[in-house]
Amino acid sequence: YDTMLMLAGRGAGKTYTASNWIGQRAALFNGTRWLVTAPTSNDIRATCFEGDSGLLNIIPPSLIANYNKSLFEIHLKNGSLIQGIPGSEPERYRGKQFHGAWFDELAAFDYLDDAWDQAQFTLRLRDPRIERVQQIVTTTPKPRELIVDLNEGKVGGDVYVVNASSYDNKANLSKSFFKALEAYEGTDLGKQEIYGAILDPEDAGIIKRRWFKLWPAKMPSPKLEYVIASYDPATSEKTVNDPTACTVWGIFEQQDVGTCVILLDAWDAHLSYPELRRKVIDDFKEVVYGADNTFGKGRKADLILMEDKSAGISLIQELQGAGVPVRGYNPGKADKVQRVNIVAPLIAKGKVYVPADSDKPGEVAPWAKRFMRQVCSFPESGGHDDYVDACTQALRYLRDAGFLNIDPAPYDDREDYADAYGPRNRVNPYAA
Repeated sequence: YDTMLMLAGRGAGKTYTASNWIGQRAALFNGTRWLVTAPTSNDIRATCFEGDSGLLNIIPPSLIANYNKSLFEIHLKNGSLIQGIPGSEPERYRGKQFHGAWFDELAAFDYLDDAWDQAQFTLRLRDPRIERVQQIVTTTPKPRELIVDLNEGKVGGDVYVVNASSYDNKANLSKSFFKALEAYEGTDLGKQEIYGAILDPEDAGIIKRRWFKLWPAKMPSPKLEYVIASYDPATSEKTVNDPTACTVWGIFEQQDVGTCVILLDAWDAHLSYPELRRKVIDDFKEVVYGADNTFGKGRKADLILMEDKSAGISLIQELQGAGVPVRGYNPGKADKVQRVNIVAPLIAKGKVYVPADSDKPGEVAPWAKRFMRQVCSFPESGGHDDYVDACTQALRYLRDAGFLNIDPAPYDDREDYADAYGPRNRVNPYAA
């Protein structure tokens, strides 16, 4: 195996297990280098190195040549090095190389994807004396995408999964601790924190997967009346952890249901400003949606919708100069949760379709799975919510523009679209 993933409850012995795993290898194989990474610098020092089950209490003192507390380095007398790098500073992985690594409480990393990716590039040293396992991940799980992917073996190479509960280490823990745990038995929090189970984030999401309608894979695509491409651009060039997300939606008429919308495309990618500008223009000029290879049936995007903040402001101006029909979206004072709640009734009423998988009945098309997971798990999953923004602003626009209606809008929302209207003079209708 390439990766050992230990999903365990509080007090199950995760730190003790990993300290022994990496400490033994550093001691047995002289001249090797090992990475220890945790959410913060304090976690590395207080838990992984100096904690009760940390490396300094696991490795015999006679084997330790030096402990550099400020640099988070443990030097062994056999020439091996164990170095700590916090996941809160992903750029610090650059220039380093190791024989193996320990990721402690990976689910709690703030910059989870970026830290994981950068750390993987450091695991490039090989030694014929060392077996295949390169890294151990110990964590009380949270339903974050990387943790789910590791558990399913989608990343990390060949993954060996170990599950442990707090009760597995009962002989070494306080009796009062287990008395307190009784209050959490049978709860979702207990399943996660005691038994190390990965909860399904969609169970607690605002939008439910069952609300989306599936468009049968064998059915021809509907005749599109209007197409909107909605972009959530990364905040800036420096925001390397945030991808740009795009969702494309088509309006069509469905018998007995009325006007509906179908997801035509969904993608996310780390794009620089010039790359994103070029892709938006190229897609607008070249991509035809819903064509089914039938002449005259497909439709290009009628509107590009983009949030007018940070990088989006400059991009909107440049796209308008290039002749692209782009409109700026301003969410105003509504936070992400409020935006989801505004459009959720449209989905709940069966107005929103997603293409089905042609090989797996009852499932969405493969390219839409990442979109569905993110939207249906918000806000419980944490991590990226770029698809959520791209989805809500599109559906909000279609609702406000009168394409999708389940009830009359209670107020005039036109100022949410920054570039379409000039200043408006508000008049008190009750004034004398």
